[in-house]
Amino acid sequence: MHFIHADEIWRRFPQLRALALVIRNVAMLQSDRVDTTETVSEICKRLDDAPEGDLPSIQAWRRTYAEMGLKPTQYRCAAEALLRRLRKDKMLPRLHPLIDLLNAESANMGIPIAAFDVAKVLGSITVRLADGTEEHRTFQSEIERPAPGEVVFADEANHAHSRRWVFRQSAASVVCQESVSVLVVAEALHDAAEDDLGVLKARLLDRAARLDLVVTELAQINPRNRRFDYAGC
Repeated sequence: MHFIHADEIWRRFPQLRALALVIRNVAMLQSDRVDTTETVSEICKRLDDAPEGDLPSIQAWRRTYAEMGLKPTQYRCAAEALLRRLRKDKMLPRLHPLIDLLNAESANMGIPIAAFDVAKVLGSITVRLADGTEEHRTFQSEIERPAPGEVVFADEANHAHSRRWVFRQSAASVVCQESVSVLVVAEALHDAAEDDLGVLKARLLDRAARLDLVVTELAQINPRNRRFDYAGC
């Protein structure tokens, strides 16, 4: 199996950088072992001094959404949505211990992070422009068809595991209590993206080790290293 961005994505967004890794033993992770209180508190303090819109990483995604013909105030990247929620509520929802950890790290870095249950993805994933035939399953169990030209994460069964690039994930591959192996992808477009993803990589590896999670494959993705290969379940 592999994860890759289509050539058309690289042509339009050559500044793109990404981090991909596979985390295993996820089903063994207990909620009481994941404490994001300190990270969330630090983020809230920073937001008191400057809003999320001041972050170069968020500004870059806003420009990208505008370039794709989407209103940045209507469709926000997942990291900006988390930061807005933190600024207003001073807390993040509790969903799943791994997702709670990833959401905190996403907000901390201002970089959207996606997580997919490997067992629920059919074949490899390509970030590409939709052709209009893909299916996306919402959390309300509805099936949507992305518009042609929309950026999606598509597997070999033509399921769109995300819509509008990093706006919304599919319910089809959501991480749940039974999930064992999870593909994690972080993407950034700002000038310091490569360095910031390196920081994020170090933070995720540190937290995984503390929680007895196993990272079996990992790579930073750039124009020179575009494909991430990983084993299935």
